Amino acid sequence: MSLTVQFYTMLAMILMGSFFGAALDTYQRFLNRAHRKRWIVFVNDVLFWLVQGLLLFLILFQVNYGEVRFYIFLALLCGFAAYQALLRNFYVKLLEMIISMVISIYRGMVKAVNIFLIRPVIWIIHLLIAFSLFVIQLLWSLVKTTGTVLWWVLRIGIAPFVKLSVHFWRLLPKRLTNNVEKLYNIFAGYFYYFTNYMYKRWTSMKQWFLNKKQ
Repeated sequence: MSLTVQFYTMLAMILMGSFFGAALDTYQRFLNRAHRKRWIVFVNDVLFWLVQGLLLFLILFQVNYGEVRFYIFLALLCGFAAYQALLRNFYVKLLEMIISMVISIYRGMVKAVNIFLIRPVIWIIHLLIAFSLFVIQLLWSLVKTTGTVLWWVLRIGIAPFVKLSVHFWRLLPKRLTNNVEKLYNIFAGYFYYFTNYMYKRWTSMKQWFLNKKQ
């Protein structure tokens, strides 16, 4: 191995030692070892050092075709020590600054999506619900008004027939009229239950929309 190759090898290993120190601090920062299960920590440690060993071999192979000498380990140790003494404090502060910046950007993006996307969609949905409730209420008012008018007209028009039907009803057998009255009461009960249920559902939907609007 020539002196030039040895010099490049020493320089590369010193840089790799410093890189190991920075990678170890980054790994410890994101691992959060105290809050992880032991087997997860063990697996992550094994994978971390396997990756570091693979990177070391690739760099060494590029520099001197993978020849291992004793001074390589000394160069790694010197690079790691230089990082700990000179660069560690700066790198840790820079790492925390980058993490804080990424978190701030993420929170800003979430807030922007909430303001410009989610809230307008919710507002449009509320507007559609309000319009639908208004149309339903208007149609219901029209139906009630029309029903009242029709009922008034029918009362005037069929009043003579009602009186005639009452006289005819009284002439029918008592047993037949009792059965008809029972059927009428049954259907009237179902109709009352249905109208009461629909009124409660309408009231609850209206109250829910008013609460959402507030």
